[in-house]
Amino acid sequence: MRQSLQELMEQYQNSLYAAAFSVCKCAEDAEDAVQDTFLQYHTSKKEFESGQHIRAWLIRVAINKAKNMNRAFWRQNKVSLEDYMETLAFETPQSRDLFETVMKLPEKYRIVIHLFYFEDFSVREIGSILSVSESNVKVRLSRGRALLRQTLREEWEDDE
Repeated sequence: MRQSLQELMEQYQNSLYAAAFSVCKCAEDAEDAVQDTFLQYHTSKKEFESGQHIRAWLIRVAINKAKNMNRAFWRQNKVSLEDYMETLAFETPQSRDLFETVMKLPEKYRIVIHLFYFEDFSVREIGSILSVSESNVKVRLSRGRALLRQTLREEWEDDE
């Protein structure tokens, strides 16, 4: 017995997500586990005895995928920003504070600012690295700088 992937997704997506989330405790990883589970169903040639057998198989696969994500190298070896900051050498306390503020920016701004100021890449090179246009890099730099200015201004006002 085989059911269409669309039917299964509508029927079991939420319960698979809940099962995967209970294992990995991360929304993005749970979503990936569910997606990988449906992909595995789609590519498998396995025949099932009943709808209940399909459901049990899907849940077992989703849980196993979530467990595998927990065992992944990057998951086991991730370091908090504070711990990472301890490994870096800064010339002045101000440069440390600035780096920490940059690292707290949203990812799309943080990456371009880091590449531009800390790694000395040009706008053209950053566009090539990130596969975005030069104008998009310029916009992200501008918005990132504005966020930095606003954040730093708030910190300075708090210090006074």
